[in-house]
Amino acid sequence: MQYGLSENTVFKIIEVLKQFPAIEKAVLYGSRAKGTYKPHSDIDITLSGEELNLAQLSHIVTMLDDLLLPYQFDVSIYHQIDNVELLDHIKRVGIQLFSSSR
Repeated sequence: MQYGLSENTVFKIIEVLKQFPAIEKAVLYGSRAKGTYKPHSDIDITLSGEELNLAQLSHIVTMLDDLLLPYQFDVSIYHQIDNVELLDHIKRVGIQLFSSSR
């Protein structure tokens, strides 16, 4: 189990992300990246990609929700985050979950 998530759960999340060519990288952060998660902690993911926009983000979140996993998703576009503390947190503890160059 990685990040408190089964391999199957991580696989399903990555399969959704792969459907969006605009995603260059997905980074897991928050309690799951820090290792302080609880069984039903949310899944915090930030996405990088110059072509990403809010319409795509909405579609990505809908597809993740449609997986019917027992987790809430908090998904953001990295270059649209303006909270300096959050950006610092992502840089410090973030774990690359997906890269389009893989």
